[in-house]
Amino acid sequence: MQPIAQRVIVLGLDGAGNRIGEANTPNIDQLLGGGFLTYSAQTAVPTISGECWGSMFHGVKPELHGLNNSIAEQKKYPTDSPYPSFMKVVKEAYPDRTVASFSSWKPINDGIIEEGVVDCAANARADREHVQSLTELIKGDNDFKLLFVQFDEIDAAGHAFGYGDPLYLEVIAATDALIGDMLQQLDSRGLMEDTLFILLADHGGGGASPRNHGSDHPQDVTIFWGCAGPGVLSGAASEPVRIEDTAAVVAFSLGVEAPAAWTAKVPSGLFRETVR
Repeated sequence: MQPIAQRVIVLGLDGAGNRIGEANTPNIDQLLGGGFLTYSAQTAVPTISGECWGSMFHGVKPELHGLNNSIAEQKKYPTDSPYPSFMKVVKEAYPDRTVASFSSWKPINDGIIEEGVVDCAANARADREHVQSLTELIKGDNDFKLLFVQFDEIDAAGHAFGYGDPLYLEVIAATDALIGDMLQQLDSRGLMEDTLFILLADHGGGGASPRNHGSDHPQDVTIFWGCAGPGVLSGAASEPVRIEDTAAVVAFSLGVEAPAAWTAKVPSGLFRETVR
């Protein structure tokens, strides 16, 4: 299987649900303008970060990958699991290429992604630190293969002010500005054209409780999911997108065979047929 992109960058907006359309997000809008965007993708249940990011990385639902917040905070994900993360799958396919992860929620790097997989890991105290982490990455390695970035302050704002509150939407706008700074860096290095970008939330909030998440309410379960880059069609995909499908899209884009145990699949209609 031939790759359709030289690298993949996954940007995760924790707690953003499907509300980015309510906020001022010019950088996300421009990035996804020529690509694919849905506001009706579905995440895992329960709608908690450990379960949801676990499904995104490992290509299966929580009852299979077995992750929750407590487990991710206390244990390393088993390297012999039949449900490897897409980070591990890509690293095994490209052992000489850099795989990086920048996260403001420490359990992603320490418990959800398998130990020894990531070449460049950064656990940030504030989302703005990701901009500097990217500066250091591309200064030392312009040829990285896969980068995941998790922004955490949107979810913190949802818990503090309420999901959908004007102050919460301001934090989405501030996150968009950070993404704009990162995109400028990539553009200055000529790294935009052959990169596949995936943008998504892990879960929403404000469904069963205005300042919380975890339920199966549509406001908690429904997320935005966008993709832009080589081969991506701008028309709507012909089937719903699930958060675990992210893993299959990453693998497909880089020409890597997906593990048989993954339930993730590439949504039909996402890519031009000529790239398959």
